Amino acid sequence: MSGDFSSDLAIDRSATARDRATARHVVAASFLAWMLDACDFFIVLFTIDNVARSFGVSIGAVLLAPTLTLVTRPIGAFLFGHAADRFGRKPLLMTAIVTYSLIEAGSALSPNLTVFLALRALFGVALGGVWGVGTSLIMESVPTSWRGIASGILQAGYPAGYLLASLTFLLLPALGWRGLYVLGGCSILAAVYIAVRIPESPVWLSQRGKTAHGAPAPGLWFVVRNNAALCVFAVVLMASFNFLSHGSQDLYPKLFLGLERQIPHPSITLIVVLYNIAAIAGGLCFGMLSERIGRQYAIALAALLILPLLPLWTLPHSILWLTIGAMGVQFCIQGAWGVVPAYLSELSPPSARATFPGVAYQCGNLIAASNAVLQNGIAGAFGTGLALPLMLVTGLAALAVLTLSLLNARLHPESAVRRS
Repeated sequence: MSGDFSSDLAIDRSATARDRATARHVVAASFLAWMLDACDFFIVLFTIDNVARSFGVSIGAVLLAPTLTLVTRPIGAFLFGHAADRFGRKPLLMTAIVTYSLIEAGSALSPNLTVFLALRALFGVALGGVWGVGTSLIMESVPTSWRGIASGILQAGYPAGYLLASLTFLLLPALGWRGLYVLGGCSILAAVYIAVRIPESPVWLSQRGKTAHGAPAPGLWFVVRNNAALCVFAVVLMASFNFLSHGSQDLYPKLFLGLERQIPHPSITLIVVLYNIAAIAGGLCFGMLSERIGRQYAIALAALLILPLLPLWTLPHSILWLTIGAMGVQFCIQGAWGVVPAYLSELSPPSARATFPGVAYQCGNLIAASNAVLQNGIAGAFGTGLALPLMLVTGLAALAVLTLSLLNARLHPESAVRRS
């Protein structure tokens, strides 16, 4: 249940100092693309009320924007991933970055809500293309021994993007929400960096050389039909992962800490900054650990460590203890996530390595998009506030990730360890 990386290993053994310098640029560029992508996404969440006032509509109407972005992400994962498997990783990653940057800046010119929503739906298509293509480019370009840390660095782009969006939001009084969206368009500079410093994936070039020039990559349904069990496993695993992240983040800052615990806004901001820093550290730590104990066991360990931290994350009324709990939980959640890029890439069918990880990730994300409604429903049904649904959804998701990882490690021992 894993992809063939034999050609990668030949490249790894002959890697020169120049190759390693290039690999560093590949990791930096993919991290930058994912961080800026996440930042542009979170800017929408931070400016929901400002956009609503500008268009004279309810906040609920504007909330359709991030929902549409989530719904269209799987489309982008397939379109960009399939094209990257056929035409190369580098040009498609650049295309995705340029596309989402232009759409982000163009959103600032929206004359009404309808145009704004249409642009955010298109933004989701471009956003969906970044992660899968960036993952394949990194994992095919870095030395084998770097995959774990490179995986953690790539995934750290998501919480780093959240932090960057938080800092950018401080400019709201000076720039307004439209100005922030124009500023988000500067993400296009990442495409310039890739064009100048990043070569095409050597593995893709090698595989392309073995086939007819320009031969089409296998279609998604061909991959699904020939790898049905793997596809189901990957989507269920990524749905569990996305419930893990959404379940711990969607309602926690504003509704739980702000409304339920009545914590002042400056303190909430500090907590969010600290737990995102912890999340970045977790991704790096468990990414490196996966080089020693294997991808699935690193994921399982991180998921297991989440469980005893859940009461500390929700039950205290002390800001100090809530902060410690939130940092611990996010360290472990992002620790598990930090292994995902390398793990999915190594599981992927070689002919669809740009398509498979991204589609699995975004389909799982689409399934987990119901999280906020689910947690609010649990809170209303039991009348317990948000502490119970936060712990319940996050805990069950952690158990699912733990179980799936260990089950696949037992059924397919060869995929439990790093491919080397």
